[in-house]
Amino acid sequence: MKTKKIQKDKVNIITLGCSKNMVDSEVLSGQLLANDIDVVHENAKRDHNIVIVNTCGFIEKAKEESVQTILEQVELKRRGKIDKVYVTGCLSERYKNNLETEIPEVDAYFGTMELPAILKQFEADYKADLMGERLLYTPAHYAYMKISEGCNRTCSFCAIPLMRGQHVSRTIESLVDEAKRLVDRGVKEVMLIAQELTYYGLDIYKERALPKLLHALADVKGLEWIRLHYAYPSKFPLEIIDVMKERDNICNYLDIPLQHAANNMLDLMKRQITREEMEQLIADIRYRLPEICLRTTLITGFPGETRDDVEELKIFLQKMRFDRVGIFTYSHEEGTSAFSMNDDIPAEEKEARAQEIMEVQQEISLEKNQEKIGRIMKVIIDKKEAGRYLGRTEFDSVEVDNEVIISGNKKLTIGEFVQVKITKAFDYDIEGELV
Repeated sequence: MKTKKIQKDKVNIITLGCSKNMVDSEVLSGQLLANDIDVVHENAKRDHNIVIVNTCGFIEKAKEESVQTILEQVELKRRGKIDKVYVTGCLSERYKNNLETEIPEVDAYFGTMELPAILKQFEADYKADLMGERLLYTPAHYAYMKISEGCNRTCSFCAIPLMRGQHVSRTIESLVDEAKRLVDRGVKEVMLIAQELTYYGLDIYKERALPKLLHALADVKGLEWIRLHYAYPSKFPLEIIDVMKERDNICNYLDIPLQHAANNMLDLMKRQITREEMEQLIADIRYRLPEICLRTTLITGFPGETRDDVEELKIFLQKMRFDRVGIFTYSHEEGTSAFSMNDDIPAEEKEARAQEIMEVQQEISLEKNQEKIGRIMKVIIDKKEAGRYLGRTEFDSVEVDNEVIISGNKKLTIGEFVQVKITKAFDYDIEGELV
């Protein structure tokens, strides 16, 4: 008599949203693997039978993408292609009750801090001794490192505290241990991420301890680049810049979201800073470290934004000349303090304003890239596409910033550092030849 073969479960994790979600998926994968459960990430082979969708709930477009992804997986379950669908992450944290009602075919929903509960679905145990251990879904030469969770800021447009809770820092010791393990696995660059980097340490050390953490990480042998993302401008600790200047393996790069430049907008956004204070901060940072690359993000279409506000933002950009700029259009989010305001600007107008801003920045970016022609720069090789190698300088982060296009026929290794002489400049990329 033939018996049906019992197939071992294989879990596919789909990650939506930001790099912080990516780290969560990597940690979840590490826990599943430690419990002898096969796990893959965004599996193209479709040989899995269980799916976990790690959702984003930050803005409307992200929510729509998350819901669509859940529905696609539920349809695969209905057709018998997979056995179970689980949902976790920010959307699930924020709208769990609604989702359970609207998409009941999902086997279970989990919030952002319910990793042990997810593991119980697999009769697996949360292994506290694996803190910091994870599978890497980035290329082997770089990784994101989350130094804290949550946020204590009260920006009126932002729903992140609703989904991620209050700020909780990890210890310096745990982060150094994780960095060492990453280096042992071939990682050369770590990108420090948090909802708010500069708040690091206030909860556990009763002081802004990011400078101490940076010194400790800079001491990790083999860690060649340390990059800082998401630093809040209000009460910014300038000691961070001093550490950058002192330690060679901390990239001269800072991602400092400013969101707007018109004081009335900054006030309505509850940013706790004025345009004048931001201009002084940028001047102070550049005085201490003239070669620093500054990235910022901005929001257009916030309730009440006028054409004058948009013009002021454009003038601010022309004056500040940031190296990198990202743009979001305002998303009206339930639970935020701005939700009580009238979302009075049509979506098309929000997009048009964002395009205007980016046209200003495009010109600045081209001019700054042209200034690099003739310079020899250290570049890390990220990938090979269409017969050409693509890399980044210390002034460029993964996916969001410029790339260096490398001409020539020499065979290079992904993850190696090379010296490149810049020969051409484009709006958002540069090209060069090996030295």
